Amino acid sequence: MASLGIVESRSIAAGALLADMMVKAAGVTLVKAGTICSGRYMIHVTGDRASVATSVAAAEGAGYALAGSYTIGNVSKQVVDALKRGVSVTGRGAIGVVECRTASSGIVAADEAVKRSDVELARIVTGNGINGKSYFVMIGDVASVEESVLAARESLGKNLVEAVVIPSPDSSVLKALVMRS
Repeated sequence: MASLGIVESRSIAAGALLADMMVKAAGVTLVKAGTICSGRYMIHVTGDRASVATSVAAAEGAGYALAGSYTIGNVSKQVVDALKRGVSVTGRGAIGVVECRTASSGIVAADEAVKRSDVELARIVTGNGINGKSYFVMIGDVASVEESVLAARESLGKNLVEAVVIPSPDSSVLKALVMRS
């Protein structure tokens, strides 16, 4: 799988400029770019690891305030699918919900979580309507969800708001968490 570059700008105008700079700096594909809450601008690019790293470094070196910037090598297909369009899931055993301080840190933590254990990434919500934060929802058996939540906690450190595991969730709760608004 390709690498994913994530840049979260604290300014919308600067974010638009950074997206242009990132695409021009290296052979990357702009997957998504747009506003999120709190006047931030989120940019996602994909490509080979070196190109994505060059692209993210260009944004980091541009002198604009960033809320976060990351390069994820061999990003999980589940993460890319959830960012692009969301996924269809069915409940199995437990759900994990991880809430993060920034939109960009949540994507990185979701990638770590799905790589650690056999879980299905049901949803990633980044920034919109939640004051620039993010959260993601995973589904799997209880032990796998617990292991993935632990991976997310370790990845997030100070960017963790809260993480929970809900064994045998009620179907209405599952639907509410994974439903697209």
